[in-house]
Amino acid sequence: MSNLIVVVFDDETTAFEMRTALVKMQKEYLIEMEDAVVVTKNEAGKVQLHQAVNLTAAGAVGGGFWGTLIGLIFLNPLLGAAVGAGAGAISGMLTDIGINDKQMKELGESFQPGSSALFVLVRRATEDKVLEGLKDFAGKGKVFQTSLSKDDEDGLRAALEKV
Repeated sequence: MSNLIVVVFDDETTAFEMRTALVKMQKEYLIEMEDAVVVTKNEAGKVQLHQAVNLTAAGAVGGGFWGTLIGLIFLNPLLGAAVGAGAGAISGMLTDIGINDKQMKELGESFQPGSSALFVLVRRATEDKVLEGLKDFAGKGKVFQTSLSKDDEDGLRAALEKV
């Protein structure tokens, strides 16, 4: 079972930096994330989701490949590629994997303008090493919401919220 962790920051950049640190730890096999999304609320109050994976582009590439392949079978690869890329892009745009986009936008509305949050869906982690890797973020963010056990959440709060 995966755990959702939401950390809120007073600026628009620290959430991106933390996501980058977590991705680096994932490459070192210290954490396995299903999804990591940065939500920003600019000074005008507009909420934006910054997905780690652009599903529209991925869908277009995949659709273009399959469209070309099908087009080759029917002797019109260019038309097949164009139709496949268009269908793949639409499919990718309508796909929602990982954390619910609607939930993230609703929570983002409650944040202060000029702030950001990192929504992370964690499948598994080597907790002590991940917390050590996040020591540069101590005092910069507040744990907003988690689905962790009480003890694990208290450990995360102690690591991130200490000044």
